[in-house]
Amino acid sequence: MQERGRYCSQLLVLLVVLLFIISFYVVPISGKKGSGLIDVDVGVILDADNIVGKVSQTCISMALEDYYALNRNHSTRRRIVLHKRDSKGDVVEAASATIDLLKNVQVQAILGPQTSSEAEFVIDIGNKTQVPIISQAMSPSLSPAENPYFIRGAQSSSSQVESLTAIVQAFGWREVVLIYEDTNYGRGLEPFLTDSFQGISTQVRHQSVLSLSASDDHILQELYKLMTMQTRVFVVHMLPFLASRFFTKVKQAEMMNTGYAWIITDGLTSLLDSMDPTIINSMQGVIGVKPYVPKSSQLENFKVRWRKRFRQENPNVDRFEMNVFGLWAYDSVTALAMAVGRSGIGVSKFKKPVAKENLTDLAAIGISEMGPRLLQSLQNIEFNGLSGKFHLLNGQLQPLFFQIVNVIGKGDREIGFWTRKYGISKHLSLPSSKNYSTNKDDLGAIIWPGESNVVPKGWEMPTGEAMLRVGVPVKNGFSEFVSVERDSQTNAVIATGFCIDVFKEVMDHYLPYAIPHEFLPFETPDGESAGSYDDLVYQVFLGNYDAVVGDITILSSRSRFVDFTFPYMGSSVAMVVPFEDDRTNAWIFMKPLKMDLWVTTVFFFVLTGFVVWVVEHGVNKEFQGPPGKQVGMIFWFSFSTLVFAQKENLITNLSRFVVIVWVFVVLVLTSSYTASLTSMLTVQKLKPSVTDIRDLIQSKEHVGYQQGSFVQDLLKNQKFDPSKLKDYSTFEQYDKALSSGSKNGGVAAIVDELPYINLFLANPTYCAKYTMVALVGPIYNTAGFGFAFPKGSPLVPDVSRAILNVTGQDVMTRIDEEWLGGGATCAEQDGATVTSDSLTLDSFKGLFIVAAVAPLFALMLFLSIFLYENWDTLSSKNFTIREKRIAMAKSFHGEKANSSDASKRKHPTGEGMAVPAAATIDCPQSPATSDSQIVELIFSHDEGFCTTETSTPIHEIIEIVEINEER
Repeated sequence: MQERGRYCSQLLVLLVVLLFIISFYVVPISGKKGSGLIDVDVGVILDADNIVGKVSQTCISMALEDYYALNRNHSTRRRIVLHKRDSKGDVVEAASATIDLLKNVQVQAILGPQTSSEAEFVIDIGNKTQVPIISQAMSPSLSPAENPYFIRGAQSSSSQVESLTAIVQAFGWREVVLIYEDTNYGRGLEPFLTDSFQGISTQVRHQSVLSLSASDDHILQELYKLMTMQTRVFVVHMLPFLASRFFTKVKQAEMMNTGYAWIITDGLTSLLDSMDPTIINSMQGVIGVKPYVPKSSQLENFKVRWRKRFRQENPNVDRFEMNVFGLWAYDSVTALAMAVGRSGIGVSKFKKPVAKENLTDLAAIGISEMGPRLLQSLQNIEFNGLSGKFHLLNGQLQPLFFQIVNVIGKGDREIGFWTRKYGISKHLSLPSSKNYSTNKDDLGAIIWPGESNVVPKGWEMPTGEAMLRVGVPVKNGFSEFVSVERDSQTNAVIATGFCIDVFKEVMDHYLPYAIPHEFLPFETPDGESAGSYDDLVYQVFLGNYDAVVGDITILSSRSRFVDFTFPYMGSSVAMVVPFEDDRTNAWIFMKPLKMDLWVTTVFFFVLTGFVVWVVEHGVNKEFQGPPGKQVGMIFWFSFSTLVFAQKENLITNLSRFVVIVWVFVVLVLTSSYTASLTSMLTVQKLKPSVTDIRDLIQSKEHVGYQQGSFVQDLLKNQKFDPSKLKDYSTFEQYDKALSSGSKNGGVAAIVDELPYINLFLANPTYCAKYTMVALVGPIYNTAGFGFAFPKGSPLVPDVSRAILNVTGQDVMTRIDEEWLGGGATCAEQDGATVTSDSLTLDSFKGLFIVAAVAPLFALMLFLSIFLYENWDTLSSKNFTIREKRIAMAKSFHGEKANSSDASKRKHPTGEGMAVPAAATIDCPQSPATSDSQIVELIFSHDEGFCTTETSTPIHEIIEIVEINEER
């Protein structure tokens, strides 16, 4: 019995050891004994009291069930185990739940939280522990690029910016007001919207920021402030918690009436189905955008199952509908389950830090060893989910289409779509050839606030400000354009003039709505002008005026502070100068040609004479002689071609060719000179004293301009001395200054804009004494006169269109005739603009090119022939360089074979005569005579007699030798 008992004891010990060994191998592979599966712990942090959290919680549970039901034989055998926590909508609770899940459960991923404020802290913890955080936080301030372990399981709020901008652009709204909640979610979208609106020239006129804890009274107070502004287009970016109270107060403040336009963002539009009917009733006419979810049988079947499951889990919730956040939660869990299977992760392990005292809970958690592998599998996953194409790219869910809806009745109604490729459209099925469009006609019918079918123009006259404040300049002269007076009894401002009548006609008869306005003079307490036109325009920027009307020139420097309408009168800068009668000018014969043309002509006279002298000098006696005579011949020969033929005969063909070309050039020049001088003396009796503004700068003359005009700065920029500039304010002052002249306290010219000059010269008295000189160049061109409004004012496009209509009607002609004489011109000047009659070098460039080529060609050919004929001398090694140079000079000055000199005559026998050898015997070399002197004798210019007396001519001896031989 003892043996048997001992045997049983041993067998029992062996069985225990065996079970222990089996458990050692099995337990690490399974979270549940006998299951054979690896449990992957995943945390879920949602707000259990929020409708979005409730919907998402049910969707997450159903997603896991559906995924593993469809993948029973999944090869990885890894299953997600959910550990749910309630954030209670509090940032601290969300952070606490995260630490609990990481420290006590050691989860390998966390789903949620859904609000941006809660997610910001949770994401930071995930980055430090290397645990992926899959959140639906939509704020662009939370970026997967900056937070590597953040996976956004929803579309970023910034993805809808282009669709919102397209809507504003489609309706032509130039101003909007942004209203958003003071949270991370609300503030994150503001910079993206502002930049996008600026890209379409739409200004964000005001930003209203509301706290989640704002009282109803505070909301009403903010709405009343918005009512005092002229903008009537509002873009609202907030979640239902604040939006429900906000739109209730909007309705109460009567801002959901005709003329208003309200646009809501996707965070609110996507949850309209879950909002109370009374709130929906206060939002009638609102336009919204939301991510488009394509319809499918799979989605419809899921909705049926989801409603049943949700009702069981939340029996106390009366109003609920599936929303896109629930679908994104479903697809996010599916993506996580797929990533878990692909990553091959095992049991959760955290690498603990080296033991230290006083470690915080977060530091004690350590770093997940499986997190990086799971993140890599999850970051770029793609599949077709319930919400459509679920594509994560670098941790960010990619947007596809946006649906545009109109809040009508009990919910929203689809009116169109927006896509990145096609813009706004009624349908998604579009031809590939269609271009991007922001046409409002591509949207369905819209019911606007107040049950109106009329598109709101986007602005109204501000409540409490019954009149448009219009600033007008105060000036002593030029009253035809604008004049300001005060009624002697009521002291009311009376503004008159051409500019005022045009403004009244535009505002009173050509705008589709009435704009009450009042004129406010820009003056000091004593009734004088308060500054220049630049100062007046700047008052609009400061907010002292709502508009400025008058003879205001549209300038780029001014457009930095205001927006100008389309010009109602064209303009440019010109000069007024006195007439000058050139017939009394003693030097009028010099004026037909400009100085550069005179200088060039004289140069070519000298060049032609020099070339002819060079070619003829060696063969023509008339071009030889003393140096003074030869220099005189150069000038005499070329200049004499102006009046008569030369008495000098030309021997060479080269010189004849040069002279023929030069005679043609002289013919053209003299004809042009004669025509120009004749015109000056007969056709044009009067001429402006100045024809070029640059002459005024060089001569340092005094110049006048209109007081307060931008012309002063223009003249300074053209390098005019400021001390030489004088300002005037009336036509009478213009006349007196021009009559006096620059040397007698007046000015040489008045520089002003064309409308003033035309009006000045329309007076017959001034017309007879002065004329206008056009200034050529882009700096003297202006856009004309226009009305100035604040930057981004919605009045500008409407007033500009009205100006175009007015300028094309007879009413504009009537106003022009009433104030400006209908564009009357000076009869004596026949309306011609005077310019300079002097001929310039540019007109004869081609002629002088020909005149230069001919003599230069002849000179080069002559030099080539001369060098060829004297090549023996140049190449000889018997002479020094100095001797060669002297020999070449003698050869250039020597006579040629075709000369009439007696020394070159032929002997009757046909052989040329030469000095006989005996002659050299009769002329023995003097002991004082050097070899160089012999060379000089041989190449002597006068071929002198062979003697040490170089001045003794030899040709007489040659004559004697010939006579003796004949005898």
